[in-house]
Amino acid sequence: MTARIGVVTFPGSLDDRDTQRAIRLAGAEPVALWHKDKNLHQVDAVVLCGGFSYGDYLRAGAIARFSPVMEPLIEQAKAGLPVLGICNGFQILTEAHLLPGTMLRNDHLHFICRDQKLRVENAGTAWTTDYSAGQEIHIPLKNNDGQYVADEHTLDELEAEGRVAFRYLDFNPNGSQRDIAGVTNEAGNVVGLMPHPEHAVEPLIGTGRTDGLPFFTSILKKLVNA
Repeated sequence: MTARIGVVTFPGSLDDRDTQRAIRLAGAEPVALWHKDKNLHQVDAVVLCGGFSYGDYLRAGAIARFSPVMEPLIEQAKAGLPVLGICNGFQILTEAHLLPGTMLRNDHLHFICRDQKLRVENAGTAWTTDYSAGQEIHIPLKNNDGQYVADEHTLDELEAEGRVAFRYLDFNPNGSQRDIAGVTNEAGNVVGLMPHPEHAVEPLIGTGRTDGLPFFTSILKKLVNA
């Protein structure tokens, strides 16, 4: 049976089609979810994709967090449903308190778009098992509100529990504390990161690399072997 991975579209989402294509390339079935859906249509995992939900008019992800689709998503994520938040999706996950910390405007106050070098810090989550801990990868990054911040206690807790999933290397593009590019919840089923793995799944586009594809093959293997 083919694994079904939902991709939520909010008003202002930009990367839903790219994410669906990445899921298809990995061998799973992408399922389009609408922000007004009141159920998740029995998907096996969910991706909150990048963009500018509701124009980021209040605060990045703050309005989307209250969309109807988030009620079943929050409930099921707490029960173990795998959820990946990419860029704006990461912001939504912090606003929904599924992940700790929050995102602020980039410290240089400019939108940034670049190929970014990352180090995989945690290869044990539902979305990262096809990586190796310490592996260095290149993933496209594009954001305006990408500065990850949290209080010192939370940061220390994330470090101690191995819940920093990815870290920026060579260059911190947005002022994120401790060079954090992505984090995971304690159970490892919810992961958020600012860079865009869906833009690095085919050698002929983007970085010319496929460093982002293991996100989607990792979750497929987990679902198939569950």
